[in-house]
Amino acid sequence: MLEYVNLDLALGQEDYKKRLRPLQQRLYELEHAVFDAKVPVIIVFEGWAATGKGRLISLLAERLDPRGFRVVPITPPRTAELRYPWMWRFWLKIPARGQMVAFDTSWYRRVLIDRLNKTINKDELRASYQDIAEFEEMLAADGTVILKFWLHIGEEDQKKRIKKLRKDKLTAWQVGEEDELQNKRYEKYAGYVEDMIARTDSPHAPWTIVEATDRYYMRIKVFETIIASLETHLGLPSSAGTKAKRPRATKEMKGAVNA
Repeated sequence: MLEYVNLDLALGQEDYKKRLRPLQQRLYELEHAVFDAKVPVIIVFEGWAATGKGRLISLLAERLDPRGFRVVPITPPRTAELRYPWMWRFWLKIPARGQMVAFDTSWYRRVLIDRLNKTINKDELRASYQDIAEFEEMLAADGTVILKFWLHIGEEDQKKRIKKLRKDKLTAWQVGEEDELQNKRYEKYAGYVEDMIARTDSPHAPWTIVEATDRYYMRIKVFETIIASLETHLGLPSSAGTKAKRPRATKEMKGAVNA
């Protein structure tokens, strides 16, 4: 599946600048619509290390009211958290009614990183997928909008990005052992990702694969996908340029795959 994603898709800087501000404004309007409708929204960001998740989330939050938008970074569970069922710590972080929460990585760590590190056995993996499916289904049944993004780049591109981050003292801290292991075992990890998407993609919690080689294209696609989804869920008319279509690219889109 991932091998068919067109990673050459790109967007010009001028086009990007023209389109970003209106999208941020529309998302701000939708934040208030979500609050008025008392709809909780979960936006999950997963993807390869060094894809720029942090900057993307910053752009999403930049024009939003902080009272209605929260960012939750997910780290390995601490000692106290290990005393509870593994999904417990995520239940504590779900959005209140009318609130939007962006997860910088999520519960999917268990079926990706833990699997890569071989700290989860087959029975635990199978049970984890069941727990995730029930968790998302329960939230969706209660009215939560769930959007999940996989930010995708190629093996060599990731290797170059990690090397560049490592060289700069200001960014070296962003690269950990897990990130380098990801790249070292790229093909195996990609298989885990495909398995994850196949098992957990659903109408109530869909995955969107985002071509992330070009950061401008990546950001616009994410904005437009979130906006179109919220407009549909809230029954609002589509704003200009966000009718569930993908941003125009400077290269041919043939072969792109959207999950």
